[in-house]
Amino acid sequence: MKFTFNIAGNRELPLIVGQMPILPKHYWADRDFERSTLEPPLTSGPYRVSRFEAGRFVELERVEDYWGLDLAVNVGQDNIDRLRFDYFRDETVLRQALKAGVLDFRVENQAKAWALDYDIPAVRNGWLQKVEFPHQRPAGLQAFVFNTRRPVFADRRVRRALDYAFDFEWTNRVLFFDQYSRAHSYFNNSELAAHGEPTPAERAILEPYRGRVPEEVFGPAYQPPVTDGSGWPRDNLQRAFDLLEEAGWVVRDMRLVDAVTGQQMAFEILIVTPTLERIILPYVRNLKRLGIDARLRLVDESQYINRLRSFDFDMAMLGWGQSDSPGNEQRNFWSSSAATSEGSRNYAGVSDPVVDDIIEDLITAVDRDSLVAHTRALDRVLTWNFYVIPAWY
Repeated sequence: MKFTFNIAGNRELPLIVGQMPILPKHYWADRDFERSTLEPPLTSGPYRVSRFEAGRFVELERVEDYWGLDLAVNVGQDNIDRLRFDYFRDETVLRQALKAGVLDFRVENQAKAWALDYDIPAVRNGWLQKVEFPHQRPAGLQAFVFNTRRPVFADRRVRRALDYAFDFEWTNRVLFFDQYSRAHSYFNNSELAAHGEPTPAERAILEPYRGRVPEEVFGPAYQPPVTDGSGWPRDNLQRAFDLLEEAGWVVRDMRLVDAVTGQQMAFEILIVTPTLERIILPYVRNLKRLGIDARLRLVDESQYINRLRSFDFDMAMLGWGQSDSPGNEQRNFWSSSAATSEGSRNYAGVSDPVVDDIIEDLITAVDRDSLVAHTRALDRVLTWNFYVIPAWY
C-alpha cells in the first residue's frame, strides 16, 4: 500500500499513517464495520482471541505460524502463549482480586490506596510486592480546565486569580500522602517543559509576537502559586481577590459580583469520577471564600463524554498525554480550528493565531533542537495565558 502526500516538511505524518492497521477486505465486505459484534474479527497480528465472556474477560492465544515472527522489529517479543485480561467494574473488588492472588500485576493509580490498602500479610512476607521506580517519561498534564468559550472565563486575570485559590500543598499533604508533584507545564517531567528564562532559540521564536502575548512569556517560566499547606491560604486568596477586582469584580453581601451588572460569579466543575469529589471540594471551599458560587457536578460517563465533545461545561478536570516527540496532535489540543470543532480535545477553547503559528512551526521542525525550542515556546504562551490550573502528576 502506497500513500502520496502533498504536504512538505511534516516528517511525522508518514509515521502516523503507518500506524493505521490494514484490515482484510474479504472479511469486512459483508459486515457492518460500525456495528458492535461479539464475533472475534479476523486479524493479522501475533495473537488471536481464543475465548471470552462479554464484560468479564478475554483470552488471547499466540499464533504459532505468525507471518511476522522473524521480522527484526518483532525479535524478542510476543513470547507468552496465553494472555488473559479480566475486567472489573469496581476498583475495590479489583484490589481484592490482586490481594487474593487472582491477578499477576496491577498499576495502582490512587495515592490513598497505595498508602493505606496494601498493609497486608502478602506484602509483608514478599508474596505481593509493592514497587516504585522513577521514570523519565513525559507526564503530560492533568488540570482544572477553563472553558474560555464561557464569558465568565474570558478574562485572563480571572483565570489567573482562580489559580491562586487552589491549595496544592494542603491537598498533597492531607489527601495524597505527599506522593505527588505539582504540575507546572503542559509537558511535565520532560525536557520539553519550559524552565527558567527563555533560551536564545526560544526568544527568537517568541520575539515576533511581542505585544500579542503576555509580557511574562519573555521572563521566567510559569510556576504555580505556593501555600504553607495549612488549608487557609490567606495571602493567595488576597492576591486572587486583587486580580478579580482589577477585572471588574467586587464583593457585595459576601458575594463576588460583576461591578456593572451585579451578577454573582458562578460556575460548575464537571467530573465523572466520584473519588475526585474529596479532592476538589476543598478547592470549591476556597472559591466560596472569595464569594464565588462554585458547584461540583458529578455525571455518568455517557453524559460526561457528550458534554465534553460539545464543550458544554464551565470547568472540568481533564488531562492530555504527551510524548517525547510532539507534533500533529498539538493542533487537536490547542489550535483555533480545533476550538470550534466538536469532539476535538481543545477543551479550553484556545483560539490564538500565535499558538497556531508556533504549532505549525513545531510540526515542521527540522531537528530535535528546533522541536524542543518550539515546544518550550508553546508551553510558555499556553501557561502564561492561564487556560488551565495545573494539578499534579
